[in-house]
Amino acid sequence: MRAVNINPKGFSRDQLKIYAYIVPLCLFMLLPILYIFTSAFKPISELFAFPPRFLVANPTLDNFSRLSQTTQQSTVSLGRYVFNSALVTLAVVLLSIIISSMAGYAFSKLRFRGSGLLFEINTIALMFVPVAVMIPRYLVIDRLGIINSYLAHILPLLSMPVGLFLLKQFIDQVPDELMEAAKVDGAGPLRVYWKVVLPLIRPAIATVAILAFQAVWGNTETSSMFTTKENMRTLSFFMSTLAAQNTGVAGQGVAAASMLIMFVPNILLFIILQSKVMNTMAYSGMK
Repeated sequence: MRAVNINPKGFSRDQLKIYAYIVPLCLFMLLPILYIFTSAFKPISELFAFPPRFLVANPTLDNFSRLSQTTQQSTVSLGRYVFNSALVTLAVVLLSIIISSMAGYAFSKLRFRGSGLLFEINTIALMFVPVAVMIPRYLVIDRLGIINSYLAHILPLLSMPVGLFLLKQFIDQVPDELMEAAKVDGAGPLRVYWKVVLPLIRPAIATVAILAFQAVWGNTETSSMFTTKENMRTLSFFMSTLAAQNTGVAGQGVAAASMLIMFVPNILLFIILQSKVMNTMAYSGMK
């Protein structure tokens, strides 16, 4: 009986069985993404065709034209919404990486009283959905007096328990010998973190960047709860209001186009960093 080699150096017929399972599964998982793209380019007649059509037969840019006309009627320019989203997203991503990586380094490699309890609290926080902390968040933002400011958009999204957990688990894999060698050369804890730890945890940092980007890019809670000024709101909130206002037949094309615009940055970022995400899941203890 011939032995089956499922992990050869080159292509082998034995791998066809694996492809027979993987390829249909991948195609099935791509269907929602394909539907988002095709819906944005469908004319009204195809959006409401019966039976429904998955692919577009006569692609058109009319949905984007109507979306552009709708945004021009807004009291605040589209550029202002884009600027707000870009500023808030950049700040949240960078600060989340810095805070989570420094905290993960402290929990993993430094010894201090109460570290175990604090990390357990972070792990428990993974169970709470954003809705559960909505009222406490508002009370904190109100007490701080930062309503109608960029800080109201940034501070509530900086807490990332899952990011801290991933980075801590990844830093656990960094050999202590490397840090001891750096300390022998005179490096302090901060220099060890900057010169030794950060270069070795780039895959985990990329994963946290994706998680932070997804959390802030599509977030509408901060714009709806923590600000009353239209010029302080983000692009995601503006697009969501367009989708809500255009509930009629003619507005479905505008909603589909706005959905695609908000979706594209997420998928592009994931495609660019997906290899690092896989490395993080492999070495962070996530099964």
